[in-house]
Amino acid sequence: QVQVVESGGRLVQAGDSLRLSCAASGLTLYSYAVGWFRQAPGKEREFVAAISRNGDSTDSADSVKGRFTISRDNAKNTVYLQMNSLKSEDTAVYYCAARNGGGVYTTRWVYDYWGQGTQVTVSS
Repeated sequence: QVQVVESGGRLVQAGDSLRLSCAASGLTLYSYAVGWFRQAPGKEREFVAAISRNGDSTDSADSVKGRFTISRDNAKNTVYLQMNSLKSEDTAVYYCAARNGGGVYTTRWVYDYWGQGTQVTVSS
């Protein structure tokens, strides 16, 4: 059974940094492209950042460029989202998703597996 699990979300202050982690069981995450998405109350789930399976290509949403960085450690079967200079508008549930493919994917519909999400709350 495949499980994707996010961790690291919590309540922080505006301007703080936070690192989210995404791990998986039942699949070798290093064979998958991974994306981070987020969903705020009353809003659609939106793309945040994505990384190719070997880590040589990344993409991120304009709203987080220069503040968030996606990376992966394939030896640990883990993908990270480093979030700096957090703002109140970054408050959302953050989801990790995996797709068996060689590219970088910014569209949520193409992902095969999703985690349950981790709550990030940024207090101003």
